[in-house]
Amino acid sequence: MKMQNKLVSIITPVYNGSKFISQTIDSVLMQTYEEWEMIIIDDGSTDNSSEIVLKYTQKDSRIRLLSQKNAGSAAARNNGIREAGGRYIALLDADDLWEPFFLEEQLALMQCKGCLLVYGSHKRIDEHNNECLKPFYVHGSVDYGDLLKTCSISCLTGLYDTSVYGKFYLREDLKSLRDDYLYWLEIIKKVKIAYANTNLIASYRIIGDSVSRNKKKVIKPQFRIYYEIEKLGIIKSVYYLICWAVNGFMKYRK
Repeated sequence: MKMQNKLVSIITPVYNGSKFISQTIDSVLMQTYEEWEMIIIDDGSTDNSSEIVLKYTQKDSRIRLLSQKNAGSAAARNNGIREAGGRYIALLDADDLWEPFFLEEQLALMQCKGCLLVYGSHKRIDEHNNECLKPFYVHGSVDYGDLLKTCSISCLTGLYDTSVYGKFYLREDLKSLRDDYLYWLEIIKKVKIAYANTNLIASYRIIGDSVSRNKKKVIKPQFRIYYEIEKLGIIKSVYYLICWAVNGFMKYRK
């Protein structure tokens, strides 16, 4: 597939996401930057998520729907990335929201810094769109070492330019646990640095005991990334795991 130079490909997996998917799509439709495609991958939903998305595809040709048997968010995102025709790749989950200026600001930051990866600050909202935690602010920039200590690049704010190193894919064998974190690690090892947009450019939805808040569930996958995949050795792996745990606790304080 030929890459379109100004096009942003937005990859959105959805599984039983009928409650919020309309809000997510609407936040994309309101973007001040209009050269985008939104590829929504239905991961075997048993609700009416597909029907909702189909109605949008009939109204706007920039929105596409793919379907697959339930295989997890990593597999769904990978299917979307394979189909992406844009120079830029963004990952937006089916319950998160962008501010109308999201794409415009992120692309401007990328041009200003002459970089291939940007991220940003975001609000934390509940199922009623009310802020439930203090906003997550990011500053300056991060490199590989910084990202090992804590993941400042949230999926909903990351924007990656594929023009130099091509597409990256998520590790499906991680069973959708920390696969997004490894995705950013793999990219930043190539691009070397990512720059932050300090403005609140998106809203991350927290519903109950979400995986990213349930640290006990992801401790083993996190350590596996350090020790088995990144091959940092036992001492460094334990060190970075402690850093990650402390930063994670601080991140989700009220």
